[in-house]
Amino acid sequence: MTAPPAPPAPEPDTKDWTWTLRQACPDCGFEAASVPGDDLPAAIADGTAPWSTVLARAGVRDRPSPTVWSPLEYACHVRDVCRLFDRRLRLMLSEDDPAFDNWDQDETAIRSRYDLQDPAAVAREIADAATHFAETYAGVSGPQWSRAGRRSDGSVFTVLTLGQYALHDLMHHLWDVKAS
Repeated sequence: MTAPPAPPAPEPDTKDWTWTLRQACPDCGFEAASVPGDDLPAAIADGTAPWSTVLARAGVRDRPSPTVWSPLEYACHVRDVCRLFDRRLRLMLSEDDPAFDNWDQDETAIRSRYDLQDPAAVAREIADAATHFAETYAGVSGPQWSRAGRRSDGSVFTVLTLGQYALHDLMHHLWDVKAS
C-alpha cells in the first residue's frame, strides 16, 4: 500500500526569528530573554509536557487550514527541534565556535511525512528528546554559558541564547495548537 500524497506545504517560514531574543513575541507573548540559564532544564520540560495531551486529541491530524500544520505536524517539529538543538548545544560545548548545518524545517516535514506519523510514538519521542535536551542544559555551568556557535545564515548564539531561542520555539508551538 502506498502512502497518500503529502498535504500542501505551508508557506515557507523565511523569517529570522532571532528577534525573539530581544523582545517578547507579539503572538504567543513569550519573553525568551527573561529565562535565566539555570531555569532552562525545567522550562524545556514544562514547554514539552503538554504534547502528550495534545497528541491524544481527536482530530490531531487535521489541519486548521490547508497551509497550516496540524497538531501532529507541530508535535513532530517540536520533537525534531529538541533533537537538533541538543546536538547543536553539545557541539557548542565540545568545539570552539562551531558552524551549524543548515536545517530546512519545511523540507524535513515533507521528507519525514510528519502527517503520517503515529501520535503515540511522537509523544514518547518528544518526551525522550526533551529529557536529553534538558539534561544537557542541566550540565552547563560557569563560562560554558558564553560559548558561541553560529547558524549557516551567520546568526551567532551563545549557549544561553541558543536555549532561550529554542525555548521560544517550544512555547510558540504550544500557542499554535492552543495548548499554552
